Amino acid sequence: MDGSLSGEYVILEPLTLDHLAALSIAVADGELWNLWYTSVPRPEEMKDYILTAMAEEKRGESLAFAVRHRASGTIVGCTRLCHWDQPNRHIEIGYTWYSKSVQRSAVNTECKLLLLNYAFSTLDVIAVEFRTHFNNEASRQAIMRLGAKQDGILRNHRILKDGTVRDTVVYSIIDSEWPEVKANLKRMLSQYADT
Repeated sequence: MDGSLSGEYVILEPLTLDHLAALSIAVADGELWNLWYTSVPRPEEMKDYILTAMAEEKRGESLAFAVRHRASGTIVGCTRLCHWDQPNRHIEIGYTWYSKSVQRSAVNTECKLLLLNYAFSTLDVIAVEFRTHFNNEASRQAIMRLGAKQDGILRNHRILKDGTVRDTVVYSIIDSEWPEVKANLKRMLSQYADT
């Protein structure tokens, strides 16, 4: 994919090694790698993280983005359209993390609006999926606020780095729901207009 996805609060830039230093700084804001229920790279793992994302993109499986905060101009995280099943027109939004300083701001809402719009309008998918750890209550609530519906729980789905076993909750938004979800996300963003 060429080009960025731009909004009022964020610019999603195609992820490259040029983002390495900025992402290493961004992930240190809140020491996000210490969150046991999610998988966020440590600064020293960031290069491999980016190279893996770029390799997935080359294979046509993912589109990865660095998230630039428009007002400050700084990189504040990353996100990915991933596990792209092109024959079945299905994609997932995942590998999303943001610096602690921009969590609970307009950043996530606008990122999701930009990614969902791109997925449904440009990639012509019929479903966008979200997955999270069963115990990640903040993520589960955020996904449901977007308007996604819970599809189910994959029990004993992943063995994490620390050896614990993750149950994964799966959510989705389908194409017929997109117009209503889009309107809701725009309403949510309008609440940040004066902040």
